[in-house]
Amino acid sequence: MGFDFALVEGLRLVMLAVAAWAFVDAVIRPAAGFVAVGKLTKPAWAAITALSAVILYLQGPMSFLGLPAVIATVVYLVDVRPAVRGVQRGNSSW
Repeated sequence: MGFDFALVEGLRLVMLAVAAWAFVDAVIRPAAGFVAVGKLTKPAWAAITALSAVILYLQGPMSFLGLPAVIATVVYLVDVRPAVRGVQRGNSSW
């Protein structure tokens, strides 16, 4: 139980929390917003972020499936979430 283990375990817990946040955010956003900005549908993003959270819980971010799970979570938070929030606020420039 050295520093390396603590670092990897900390990274796993942080990424798991971020993926869970992305899932909750995808669930609470209105479905029409996803379609309005030309992204995948709300159920698709909810499933992607939920699957990412499960993979990160079971395997962690340093596994074969962990990296795509991290990437999917980051894509949702950096690309999809701001676009859907912009529509929700009435900002059509996003």
